[in-house]
Amino acid sequence: MIYFDNSATTRTLPEAAERAAAAMTQDYFNPAATYGAAFTVEKKVNEARAFAASLIGANPNELIYTSGGTESNNAAVFGTLRSVHGKKRIVTTAIEHPSVFETVAAAAKLFDAEIVYAPLCPDGTVNIDRLSDVLTPDTSMVSIMHVNNELGSVNDLDRIAMKVRALSPGAVLHSDGVQAFMKVDTRKLPVDLYSVSAHKLHAPKGVGFLYVRNGVKFAGGQIGGGQERNLRSGTTNVPGIVGFDTALRAYHANESAWHLQMFRVKQRLYANLSALPDVLLNGPAIEQGAPHILNLSFMGVRGEVLMHALEKYGVIVSTGSACSAKKMGKNRILNAIGVTGARQESAIRFSFSPFNTEEEADVAAGVIEEQLRVLRRYRRR
Repeated sequence: MIYFDNSATTRTLPEAAERAAAAMTQDYFNPAATYGAAFTVEKKVNEARAFAASLIGANPNELIYTSGGTESNNAAVFGTLRSVHGKKRIVTTAIEHPSVFETVAAAAKLFDAEIVYAPLCPDGTVNIDRLSDVLTPDTSMVSIMHVNNELGSVNDLDRIAMKVRALSPGAVLHSDGVQAFMKVDTRKLPVDLYSVSAHKLHAPKGVGFLYVRNGVKFAGGQIGGGQERNLRSGTTNVPGIVGFDTALRAYHANESAWHLQMFRVKQRLYANLSALPDVLLNGPAIEQGAPHILNLSFMGVRGEVLMHALEKYGVIVSTGSACSAKKMGKNRILNAIGVTGARQESAIRFSFSPFNTEEEADVAAGVIEEQLRVLRRYRRR
């Protein structure tokens, strides 16, 4: 199998799975308990938290462990708006992941808040020159993703933060970093809140974290036993956290080499496929996007048809976000950047891991070329 859908999820590293398994079968104690074995487990969780925090230039007490990106994004939106008194105004984008886009919509109804969408460039990044048009002194929250999950476009959080601080000084700035963390530079984040998910980084599913800058307005997420500084209650997911820690340490140790490997595979696949007729790039130029995401339209073939044809030959790709894959209708992200009609219908997302190879890119391109030749015979006239 050639797996090019790593933005949906990644294969857990064996060493991360082994450490998670040990936490379930040996260090299975609840770190909230008060006996010695529990203290030992709590220490491991705290060590993992400290290491993860160091990767974004944060203090350990600024990281709240969650069940993943969706919960982190939900907590960021609702936890922020619950802390705001009076009228609420949210600035976001039309190409956010559903866990932000739909959450903002639900929160706006609940809190009677105004939603304003920031202008976009054709490559899927925020138009920073026009961001001033939507930032006002009464803006409560700004939520702009770091890397788009379908296009790979990378937003300049430093420039965005400068605009927000100058024009909306009272706003809380959140960024969905699920596709960015450890894939682009996240060593010093200029935001107030940042969402991360473990299973995009070869760690177990069901764990992630939300960075909450000390001093920011934030009312927390789940209510219960008071875990995570009383900001996210629930029994600590020790297996997930320590498995995540192992994967993060592997990523950190190999960061430059792994980034380069993903980019080489992306570049090789694009070089192969762009040589074919009627293949169009959606999103940023190859060198400007994140190293692990490539979105192409294969004109004359519906994306879903091509995806299933490739699956028969062991090449796994997607037509967009896994969270929206079973929803019928137009692609909101492509629509927002002006990719519509037949070009939108023929779009395929490829997403890579450090364990993909250039040889796989060559093999996949060969399969795609053959399937395009077959499927384009049946194109509508």
